[in-house]
Amino acid sequence: MRLVRDLVNFIARVFLHKDCVDYYISDEENLSGTDLLHKQLIFLISQGKINEAEDLLFEAMDVDNPKYLEVAIDFYNRLNEMEDEFLEENNFSRQEIEEGLKEVIRIFGINI
Repeated sequence: MRLVRDLVNFIARVFLHKDCVDYYISDEENLSGTDLLHKQLIFLISQGKINEAEDLLFEAMDVDNPKYLEVAIDFYNRLNEMEDEFLEENNFSRQEIEEGLKEVIRIFGINI
């Protein structure tokens, strides 16, 4: 849990130059591709469809757009803050959170 939190904060500060790891939609009237993806991920998480959400994240990811990195770290940070019981009920584990985040880091070519 702490490793994921530390990785997320490190990526936000060093690579995104942000103090906050949360993804924010700045214009609800004109949603970007990453805004729509973020909304879909939040909805799927709320429905307990975490594996489906993670699959969607990796399918949609564009390594040439840092906003996708921002969406990804927000996604794994949100999962990391979930209760173990919720994760277990929805067939997801803390190990999968860590592995998924590390895969995102690898895909974006970030060397830590």
